[in-house]
Amino acid sequence: MFCPSLLIIDVLLLIVSRMDIPDDIFGESLNLEDTHLNEGYQEGYETGFASGKDDGREVGLKTGFTTGEELGFYRGCIDVWNAVIRVEPSCYSARVQKKIKEMDELLSKYPILEPENESVTDIMGSLRLKFRAICATLNVKLEYNGYPKASDPNEIQF
Repeated sequence: MFCPSLLIIDVLLLIVSRMDIPDDIFGESLNLEDTHLNEGYQEGYETGFASGKDDGREVGLKTGFTTGEELGFYRGCIDVWNAVIRVEPSCYSARVQKKIKEMDELLSKYPILEPENESVTDIMGSLRLKFRAICATLNVKLEYNGYPKASDPNEIQF
């Protein structure tokens, strides 16, 4: 016996089996919160990463500039003191000349191209200490206060 209703059911089952119908038609609706949460997290992560990279670059440039500025100040002082020693070798005592030489060696050891080197803070501390010792021995009141900011003209001292 031929049953037309069975034929129709077979055809419908064949059509349904070839369609991409999810197992749970409400699954995406129920997971909507998780989907938005994940998308928001990813978007926030990407934005934060870009912002953090920019902030890190800005802080690094500022820190590098101030460190270079201080090192340049010390280099200038050493060069002036060495010029005085070349012109008049007996101007400074042997003890002061030795401290100037030690400070010059410390400055040469400073790892300028390796800012993450652990010895950076130790060397900078030693440089500051040597500088103060030399200035005290020479009875000179000289100290590094940083470059005066152009926005505050009252900080510039003549």
